[in-house]
Amino acid sequence: MQIYDLTQPWDDNCPSWPGYPNAKTYYIKRLKDDKVNAQMLEIPNHCGTHLDGQRHFVTNGIAIGDEPLDKLVTKGVIVDISNRVEDFSVYTKEDLLAQDVEIKKGDALVVHTGYHRFAYNQPDGDEERYFLKHPGPDLEFADWCLEMEFKWLAIDNGSMDHPMNGAIRKHRPDIARLAEKKLGDLDALFPEETYHIMHNKLFPSGMIHAENLGGDIEQLLNQRVLLGCFPWRMIDVESSPCRIVAWPGMG
Repeated sequence: MQIYDLTQPWDDNCPSWPGYPNAKTYYIKRLKDDKVNAQMLEIPNHCGTHLDGQRHFVTNGIAIGDEPLDKLVTKGVIVDISNRVEDFSVYTKEDLLAQDVEIKKGDALVVHTGYHRFAYNQPDGDEERYFLKHPGPDLEFADWCLEMEFKWLAIDNGSMDHPMNGAIRKHRPDIARLAEKKLGDLDALFPEETYHIMHNKLFPSGMIHAENLGGDIEQLLNQRVLLGCFPWRMIDVESSPCRIVAWPGMG
């Protein structure tokens, strides 16, 4: 049985979410001194492939280690919209429904924008493009996700939200000015009450999502698969690095 790994390879050069501390690894034991190698790992929960937990945006939400495995291992679909998007594109449910693959109610939904090509460890790596200019959904997309009762969502770039509908807009006003030249009035497109809509509207219902997918994802485009998302079993923690894998032909 072939298993495909959708996880972004990780080392301590992997950038965290903008504004978060960077990860680091270092030795606390070495063979030459201690007859054993041992390392310490310091990593924000939002670095590399990770699962945003409900508690990330909901005060009394479910801790990441309490998410049930029968929710995280489920049938799903990987939908390719990479030929319909570019920097700052706003995609819609119609962009996904136009693809030659069935999207079913209750799926886990993985959206492939192609922006994993700009991850830090790729030949075309572009940190700013990956985190600050990636495509994102329109405001109606969140309502469609709720109607479809997706188990969870995933994306192959830095956020399931459009970068101009979240913290990036204020964190990098120079990037916001570039986006406004292309999209027009950002306040009209993404009003304040819709801030991080893919988090704030979906997480209270338990529909969480994973970010920074990569790995073998291009081998499974527009296919139904069995998906497994495996965060650390941490209690009283809001999100977690995770491993995401897919089994083709089982969706």
